[in-house]
Formats: sequence, structure tokens, C-alpha cells
Amino acid sequence: MHKILLIDDEQRMLDLLSLYLKPHQYQCTKAQGPREALRYLETQAFDIVLLDIMMPEMSGFELCAKIRSFSDVPIIMLTAREQQEDIVKGLKLGADDYITKPFNEEELLARIEALLRRQAPKNIIEVGGLKWNEERFELSYLGTPIKLTPKEFFMVGQLVKNPGKVFSRDQLILLIWGYDSETEGRTIDSHVRNVREKIRQSGFPVDKHFLTVWGVGYKWLNEAE
Repeated sequence: MHKILLIDDEQRMLDLLSLYLKPHQYQCTKAQGPREALRYLETQAFDIVLLDIMMPEMSGFELCAKIRSFSDVPIIMLTAREQQEDIVKGLKLGADDYITKPFNEEELLARIEALLRRQAPKNIIEVGGLKWNEERFELSYLGTPIKLTPKEFFMVGQLVKNPGKVFSRDQLILLIWGYDSETEGRTIDSHVRNVREKIRQSGFPVDKHFLTVWGVGYKWLNEAE
């Protein structure tokens, strides 16, 4: 069963979307506004997000940009607007699709299904013999497990699932410790040192893949530099 996060400031629309989707075996979580949505995204994994644009506290455009700073979850934007510039703006900010209200139930379902089909599974990733396995909660090199703490494992996962993407220390804190954390940047640096050393001891050339972007943060490259 796919998990969908519904984000709208109107309870009526949340209830309507849930009514549409539940009979088709979608598990719906309702977030009434951006702050509640961010709290859900910090603690749960979703297969897709349906995001309303017209919200008073924070626009869907702003929320889309915030989500994209730490997650690649598929996003469909929902709005009454039909102007071409709004569609382009949403897609440039990282939305995957766009549908205007009032929408046809069959069209919404078709767009969700099409988007889900395009998502490649990312639960097992292998680079040069180093394997990150989310299902088994295991990082290994050439079949030998590398012992990591849960936070270290999750940090490695975020990096290897997004090769080439630079994560700032603040983004990693948000992803690993959560929205209200008081964790500081040097804690991230300490975790990075520990992870590099543990992987280095396995024999994998981690220093060629797990790179520091000075003054910004960290990134992972599948092709060694």
C-alpha cells in the first residue's frame, strides 16, 4: 500500500482527497498546513505528496522548495490557478506534476499512478562493492558488514541516494535529528569523521567518494575523484 501525504489548509479538501484515494488502496495522512506537513516528513517516509499551492501561512511554492532541500519524495501540486507561469514556477522548484482544481478523480489517480511507476527503487544501492541496504539496515563492503550507528547509517543513505548533491550541515541536521533539534554543525562533522574511518577500515576508498565541499557541506560521488 502506497503512503500519500495530503497537504492543504482546508480540512474539506483533505477529506475529499482522502475519500477519493482510500478505496484505491492508498494510505492517506492529512496535514492541515505547512508546519504539520514538515513534522510528518521529518518522521515518516511517504511515496508521494499532494501539495496545495494557495495556503496563507506559507505558499505551496515555498513549502515545495523546503521539501526539496531535504527530500526527493514525488510532489504533485494542486491549485485553482491555471496560469502557465505558475505551472513553470512549480516545476522549477522541484514539483513532479501539476493538476488544477476542480480536477477529475480519474485524472488524479492516473497522474499518481504514472508518477509512482517512474520512481526507481532506492532501497539497495551499490557503488564499487560498497552496498547500502535499507531493508537489512546494513552497510557492507564486498560482503563484509560495516558497523554504523542508526544516525550514521541514515546519513550515508541520504548521500548515496543523491549522488552529486551537496548537503549543508543544516540540511543533514534536519534530516537526521529533526526540525526542532538544537544539534550543531560540528556534530555532523564528528559523524562524518566516524563514518569515513569505519568505511576506510573496510578497504573501500571512501575519501574518493565521500567529499567535503568547503564552506558548504558534504556530497557523495559514485565515480571516484
